[in-house]
Amino acid sequence: MSPTVIAKRTIANTTLRVNELGFGCAPVGNLYHAVSDTQAAQILAAAWDVGLRYFDTAPHYGQGLSERRTGDALRALKGRDYILSTKVGRLLKPSGYRHERHGFVSPMPFDFEYDYSYDGVMRSYEDSLMRLGLDRVDILYIHDIGRLTHGDKHDEYFKIAMDGGYKALDELRSSGAVKAIGLGVNESEVCETALDCGDWDCFLLAGRYTLLEQDSLKTLLPKCEKRNTSVIVGGPYNSGILASGVNTSHTPMYNYSPAPKRIIDKVSRIESVCADYGVTLAAAALQFPLAHPSVASVIPGLGSDQHIKKTLEFFNEDIPHAFWQSLKSNHLIDESAPLPVTRVKAG
Repeated sequence: MSPTVIAKRTIANTTLRVNELGFGCAPVGNLYHAVSDTQAAQILAAAWDVGLRYFDTAPHYGQGLSERRTGDALRALKGRDYILSTKVGRLLKPSGYRHERHGFVSPMPFDFEYDYSYDGVMRSYEDSLMRLGLDRVDILYIHDIGRLTHGDKHDEYFKIAMDGGYKALDELRSSGAVKAIGLGVNESEVCETALDCGDWDCFLLAGRYTLLEQDSLKTLLPKCEKRNTSVIVGGPYNSGILASGVNTSHTPMYNYSPAPKRIIDKVSRIESVCADYGVTLAAAALQFPLAHPSVASVIPGLGSDQHIKKTLEFFNEDIPHAFWQSLKSNHLIDESAPLPVTRVKAG
């Protein structure tokens, strides 16, 4: 199969160029359900075959399983043109076998403990290289630092991360061991605060700049533009509701939980505009974030060959400008949101 051509954008302040469409590796860590080693290898091979070259994983995804499988897939491609990111902040410890932990149905006999210290980050980085079986990681993110994850312990963990963890990341970047550093989080507020504590190349922000949510237009994104910090958009479907819509027999999921009525109602209104213009909801959700000048890539989690194929179709779908204007005129997206224009597409 000949790979498609997926446009690339440069991570600010670096020489790294990532696909506008990336591959989120949580599903190959057995997110929500088990995937065999053979199936995971086929999924990752299919992603490569269609031209995806940016892969994002983490120790948290399947307690090391995603990193092992991603490394196995990329190892044979040594020297090839791919970009790999992983994360720090959780150290894996032997804990015995259990069926499900933290949403992952993984056979790996580990659980994690949080460690955002200098030594913890350095160990996490070295452990990731060993699990991956690779000699490099391009982007290293501090994972899930924030009040949403840590509650009352956030202030303590954040200080440790900014004092010790950041120092470790900065040293790795300065030495050339990694090319870019950032946060990988679900909260825009912690990214804003982190901008005052260090020099960050990019933030992997899940679910906070989507077709459904644009609060970060008023807060984080202007600061990222000013500081020349790129944003990688994870969770473009807000945990599924922007992929499935609400006219489904399944419970619409939003931010990892059943969607509340106000979200269901808003998505229903967006779907009505989609129907008026013959636009696929998932295509609009995938393409919308890329209109912002700070956004370098969108990385949905991709859990099957068919999912990869459909995602490329969504990424390439022609969406008329009038559709976006209609969303604005109906107050379904923020008035200040940049709108997608004709761009280089896959294929």
